[in-house]
Amino acid sequence: MTEITRRSAIGTLAAGAALAAQPAFAAAPIVGKQAAGVYRNKIGDMEVTIVTDGARTFPMPDTFVRNVAKEEVGKTLEASAMSLARMTVPYNPMLINTGGKLVLVDTGNGEGDAKGEVGYLLPNMAAAGVDPKQVDVVVITHFHGDHITGLRRADGSLAFPNAEVKVPAAEWAFWMNDENMAKAPDAMKGAFANVRKAFDKMGDRLTHYEMDKEVAPGLTPFATHGHTPGHTSFTLQSGKDKLIIQSDVTNNPALFLRNPGWHVMYDMNPQQAEATRRAFFDRAAADKTLIAGFHYPFPSLGYVEKDGANNFRLVPASWQTKI
Repeated sequence: MTEITRRSAIGTLAAGAALAAQPAFAAAPIVGKQAAGVYRNKIGDMEVTIVTDGARTFPMPDTFVRNVAKEEVGKTLEASAMSLARMTVPYNPMLINTGGKLVLVDTGNGEGDAKGEVGYLLPNMAAAGVDPKQVDVVVITHFHGDHITGLRRADGSLAFPNAEVKVPAAEWAFWMNDENMAKAPDAMKGAFANVRKAFDKMGDRLTHYEMDKEVAPGLTPFATHGHTPGHTSFTLQSGKDKLIIQSDVTNNPALFLRNPGWHVMYDMNPQQAEATRRAFFDRAAADKTLIAGFHYPFPSLGYVEKDGANNFRLVPASWQTKI
């Protein structure tokens, strides 16, 4: 049994007082935002950097999948630990350093999102050590706003002032046609206006590209029409390594890879988009080629496997610390 003496009691009290006199440290503050969204990968001698523009979350529309009942969509989402109450769509532009050129594929939503969900391309590029003035070429896959609005800053100036801007010829022909704009439904008229605003007064810095001809070293476009009239995907080849940049061939992979016959509300020609999707992923699965999806979860890289006779699934690529 320990005997408590007057001396030991005084010592205990003194020790307690000393501890109480030490400064108190508050808990680490809650940050409330993500770290920079940047991920690098090597394709042969080229360096690919996925630079997220953010992700938008919104209540799930009844017609997010046009040709399937919402309850059926809910079952698929539940199987992937997602909620039918809301949908989150990520946006992932890509920088390609070819060794001689710095190429940006698509530009995201642009600055000034009121909700603070998107518009992070430029700050994330800065975190990656890239100045927008260093971009030599901007390649656009199609003209939906989440791919072209980032061509300009919030004040209307060019976001990439030294870059040549390359766009699909078929896409340009559709969206810049006054007759198409006049007969477009009211819901699409804003998209036509945004296209004209994004490309206004670019002069000879803007050029049109055709399919199957390199637009930058190792970067070759091929037609994946349906999502839009001139929607384009790319093959990036360096040595024996290859990456397929699928842009918007599919939106959410849990829905539209597992069910390639489902039609997302953003597809302008749903039947053509479905045929494109099936052919695209048959090829990707057979070749076991690494693919990048603009709307896939960051960092948006993975492989496609067959999942039954007619469906597919995404196998995310493993995170690599060293590239």
